[in-house]
Amino acid sequence: MNGYSVQLGRSAAHELRRLPAQVVRRVARAIDRLPANPRPRGVQKLVGSESTFRIRVSDYRVIYEIEDEAQTIVVTRIRHRKDAYK
Repeated sequence: MNGYSVQLGRSAAHELRRLPAQVVRRVARAIDRLPANPRPRGVQKLVGSESTFRIRVSDYRVIYEIEDEAQTIVVTRIRHRKDAYK
């Protein structure tokens, strides 16, 4: 089985650019690991959606949708935990 492809949504790309450099490296590393395992240990499915998940990266949350048929992961938000679910 081939890995999934990852797409960064416009909002997520903007949010990623605004993060401190050290956090960007950690978030990028976490996103880079998603194609091999889109549902890693510790992932949480968000209530109210069949395909939206979140992973923790220290105090930040990477929120993404998995499209299994297309084997695509779309990162929609990257936010601090206090703002992630607003």
